[in-house]
Amino acid sequence: MPVTGSQFRAARALVGWSAEALAERSGVGLTTVAQAEAHNGPISIAAPDVRAMRQAFEEAGVEFIPENGVGVRFAKRSGPPDEGLRPEQLTTENDI
Repeated sequence: MPVTGSQFRAARALVGWSAEALAERSGVGLTTVAQAEAHNGPISIAAPDVRAMRQAFEEAGVEFIPENGVGVRFAKRSGPPDEGLRPEQLTTENDI
């Protein structure tokens, strides 16, 4: 599935990354990130750069989806859901 600039912008917002963070995590230049995000349609940068950026997002848990046009979401995890901490388990050590 081809990825769009709007998907990359949305994915970056989903994981809370700056353009600089995406460039660093994917190993592409900041100008490349800007060029990739500049259009709502298919991206017109080099395919290896698109793959590197997409892989960085996927490693962060982002899934690129074709439903309802195109979009992004956090990938569904397999296995039982994380139940987190119960109130009786809360301490100052695990307070974030």
